[in-house]
Amino acid sequence: MSGTADVFDANPYESHPSLTALEANVLWEYAKLSQHVKDLTVTTRQLSEGPDENLIARLRVLERKMGLVLTLFKASVWGVINEQPVQEIEGGYAYAMDDTTQR
Repeated sequence: MSGTADVFDANPYESHPSLTALEANVLWEYAKLSQHVKDLTVTTRQLSEGPDENLIARLRVLERKMGLVLTLFKASVWGVINEQPVQEIEGGYAYAMDDTTQR
């Protein structure tokens, strides 16, 4: 990793005789960006090689909690539906009386 630190600490293009100061700085920024991309690639590869056991355990706990929340939600909706009074239907559907269709 000493090569990595060198890229971020000092501009390796600074003393190049055929480059202006601006060109040397632009090349240095590209070198730093390239190193960041390489580091990101290594980290991504490490993360994708195996599952994160801590994350999996936390997601399992969350899954159980969400299952409980869904069950409680369904039970409360069922309770609200059952608490409503049953309407007596005369001659058909309850909404048949509100029919204003002109025939």
